Amino acid sequence: MCSEIQGIPQEHQHCTLGCLGSHGGLTMSDSLSPLLLQAISISKAINTQEAPVKEKHARRIILGTHHEKGAFTFWSYAIGLPLPSSAILSWKFCHVLHKVLRDGHPNVLQDCQRYRSNIRETGDLWGHLHDRYGQLVSIYTRLLLTKISFHVKHPEFPPGLEVSDEVLEKTAGTDVNNIFQLTVELFDYLDCELKLSESVFRQLNTSMAVSQMSAVQCRLAPLIQVIQDCSHLYHYSVKLMFKLHSCLPADTLQGHRDRFHEQFRSLKNFFKKASDMLYFKRLIQIPRLPESPPNFLRASALAEHVKPVVVIPEEAPEDEEPENLIEISTTSTTEPQITSDLFEQTFGPPNGVWDDRDAQIESLKKEVETLRAEMEKIKLEAQRYITQLKAQVNSLEGEVEEQRKQKQKALVDNEQLRDELERLQRAKQDSDRSQRLCAEAEKKASATEIRYTKLKEKHSELINTHAELLRKNADTAKQLTVTQQSQEEVARVKEQLAFQVEQVKREAEMKLEDQSVQMEQLRQELDARRDELEQAQRSLSHAKQAGVELSAQLDALHAEKEVLRRSVSEKECELLSTRGLVQEKELQLSQEADKATREIQELQGRLLEKSNQEQSLQQKLLDEQFGILQETVREAQAILSDAMAKLDDPLHLRCTSSPDYLLSRAQAALESTDALEKGHAQYVASMADAAGLVGALALFAHLTGDTIVNGSATAHLAPTDHADRLTETCRECGQRSLEYLEQLKDRQRLGSAQLGHVQGALRGVLQLAQELRPKSLDIKQEELGDMVEKEMASTSEAIEDAVRRIEEMMSQARNESSGVKLEVNERILNSCTDLMKAIRLLVTTSTNLQKEIVESGRGAATTQEFYAKNSRWTEGLISASKAVGWGATQLVESADRVVLHTGKYEELIVCSHEIAASTAQLVAASKVKAEKSSRNLARLQECSRNVNEMAANVVASTKSGQEQIEEKDTMDFSGMSLIKLKKEEMETQVKVLELEKRLEGERVRLGEL
Repeated sequence: MCSEIQGIPQEHQHCTLGCLGSHGGLTMSDSLSPLLLQAISISKAINTQEAPVKEKHARRIILGTHHEKGAFTFWSYAIGLPLPSSAILSWKFCHVLHKVLRDGHPNVLQDCQRYRSNIRETGDLWGHLHDRYGQLVSIYTRLLLTKISFHVKHPEFPPGLEVSDEVLEKTAGTDVNNIFQLTVELFDYLDCELKLSESVFRQLNTSMAVSQMSAVQCRLAPLIQVIQDCSHLYHYSVKLMFKLHSCLPADTLQGHRDRFHEQFRSLKNFFKKASDMLYFKRLIQIPRLPESPPNFLRASALAEHVKPVVVIPEEAPEDEEPENLIEISTTSTTEPQITSDLFEQTFGPPNGVWDDRDAQIESLKKEVETLRAEMEKIKLEAQRYITQLKAQVNSLEGEVEEQRKQKQKALVDNEQLRDELERLQRAKQDSDRSQRLCAEAEKKASATEIRYTKLKEKHSELINTHAELLRKNADTAKQLTVTQQSQEEVARVKEQLAFQVEQVKREAEMKLEDQSVQMEQLRQELDARRDELEQAQRSLSHAKQAGVELSAQLDALHAEKEVLRRSVSEKECELLSTRGLVQEKELQLSQEADKATREIQELQGRLLEKSNQEQSLQQKLLDEQFGILQETVREAQAILSDAMAKLDDPLHLRCTSSPDYLLSRAQAALESTDALEKGHAQYVASMADAAGLVGALALFAHLTGDTIVNGSATAHLAPTDHADRLTETCRECGQRSLEYLEQLKDRQRLGSAQLGHVQGALRGVLQLAQELRPKSLDIKQEELGDMVEKEMASTSEAIEDAVRRIEEMMSQARNESSGVKLEVNERILNSCTDLMKAIRLLVTTSTNLQKEIVESGRGAATTQEFYAKNSRWTEGLISASKAVGWGATQLVESADRVVLHTGKYEELIVCSHEIAASTAQLVAASKVKAEKSSRNLARLQECSRNVNEMAANVVASTKSGQEQIEEKDTMDFSGMSLIKLKKEEMETQVKVLELEKRLEGERVRLGEL
């Protein structure tokens, strides 16, 4: 057997042997099955040799995935590879997996999704080990996991990333949130690709000669797939960024643009380095990116974008040498045998040779027969193994089909359960509606009962009235018998009573008709309620208890209805007896009407009196409000007059002020005029409320007077020309303000008072104060904003450079020193590295906090305007950032001198203290305008404490290293005389005094600095 079969796992060797041909000299391409070809190609492609994967092996693996419509065979071999034992083996496994994902069958993606944990474990293992290939494997596995996750989440994108613009538009859709999320995922994808390329180039020397070495090509080979991926990802990112800018404002997408520009620079650098290497020139044609990234703020720039196209040159196929698995060849002996046969036919066989040759032929024939029998046996075993595999495949397909049927059944059950749930919800809604109808019927029944209760009370009252009328009628009859003279009057009264009784009868009949109509309506409503209740009973047949309760309620309603009908009939009888009450009721009504008329007249008199009182009070309120306004105006005039008196007061000459303070006072006074105009407009609209005008007037007077006084004080230190102009402008401001106040004192001119001249004078003061500001603060907005960003960027670059130099010094120290010195140098440099990392994190956090402060405080203004408005805070940030960058540079230089034994350990200690102070200044400058509840502020304070700890570690490691290196020899005084000892003691004391004096002088100098 050949070495190729020995490289295949043990459990697959029988399958491999069973696929061999039965003739000698058979090659893999002639007699082996695609499964065996794929297995042998995997074993040859993924090995521990530091050489690139051959294209023919990768091509056979990819063809195998298309043949079996998946990556089952690939993963069955891959999970048996000893990936943890060799970083090169893991690197080549990642390379082959990347090619299979890009060019293999579409089902490969789902197969790889099932083995995500294996890929992640391989990356985590090599990420924890300090191996050059191991670090690359860790980054490569993260890229593969990101690639698998992205394409599983977005199946519209094939793993080869080749889709049309129409598919991209359809995938992004019209929802801006989906477009935003898809853009972020593409950025993350491209970051992983670029990080792998940067890591590979960081480990290699990119000269022309090195790229032709086999070890270098092993690292460079996967970058071909990275170039193909990056070209598509860059194109899709540009398309989506233009689409986002058409939907969202530019400020919202500032972070997206910054991230794209950074990726554009990295990708352009990557393509440039790859284009310069001979290895890539014959394998791939790398596209050229434009000199500058696309301008997303200009929509027409999309037409200028050109899609980068990667071209793989077509090459002649590699020479595939026959790979003989069993070499049973007789070619080498054929020609000599033919020659010997001709010789023997001509001259005859040599003596004693014919028999030996026959024996050899017979033995060879037997050996061939034996080998053929073994070959047939191997074939039968391979066929049996293939049959078993097919049976397993069929069983797995059956299981998949059964699971598909169970899934379909579960979907049907789910739909049935959903229908049942909807039906139950509808039944519950019908039940709730029936309950509401029952409640309404109960309410109407109770209202009817109350109405009939009132009718019953009215009936009893009418009965009592009727009895009294009967008694009066009897008395009248007696009087008629006694007095005959009043017969005519009594007859007339009887006629009136008859007429009134008839009228009452008609009214009673009308009322009875109305009540009968109401009863009919109630009956119809009850019938309608009965129908609704019956319908509710039919819909809630399964709720027996509810049905029983509803039927009981219906019976009760029927009973109440019968009672009401009987009571109505009784009321009809009772209403017939109410005819005698008409006269008495009319009398009562006339008396009540007279009483109401008298009460209305009395109330009208009181209302007139109240209106007169309100008018007098309103006038009094207006007078009081105007009086308060006049008092405020007089007070404001006094304040402004006092301020104007300071302009000519000789005692005020010694008072001085700064242009910045004058600028703030004038700005505040100018802003107070807006509130004064608003209060003035409110008072003119409603003179009953002068509170707004009084408050604004008091604030205006104080701020304007303060502006005049500080303008005079500022003029004392200004040049003569500016001082005169400033004094005159302040005097004009005071005079205009007094003129405005005089207008407010007159009712007729109060509505036409204007603040235009006052505002013009205040703007003049503002302009002069701006001209008097120190020129060092007169920085353009764009320059100040750019200066902050440049200083923060330069600080970050200085820290990065410091970390790089410390790493170089550590490498140099390991090469040039050993023993205690090496241990001390490593400890000091490690502590310096930790300090630089902590400072870098602090600078990053400070930058984030600065952006948060700018975004929360600038409002509608731009970033440059915010920096210009807060110039002193901005200069503090710039100064602190410069101090941090300078401290980092000094620390690195001091560490370099200490490692080279040309510096002092005290320099490192001083630099550490200086860095701690500079970072504290940066934290204080960032903390001034930050909110107390800001998370970035809390992280910044935590980073500041971490920097202090790291600085303390540098000091501690420096001191311990100094004590460890310096040799402390014990002085031997045994051989010295007493006089010599006294002399040494005096010299030492003199030296101590000199050093103390020098130390005191240095401390004084330090204090002055």
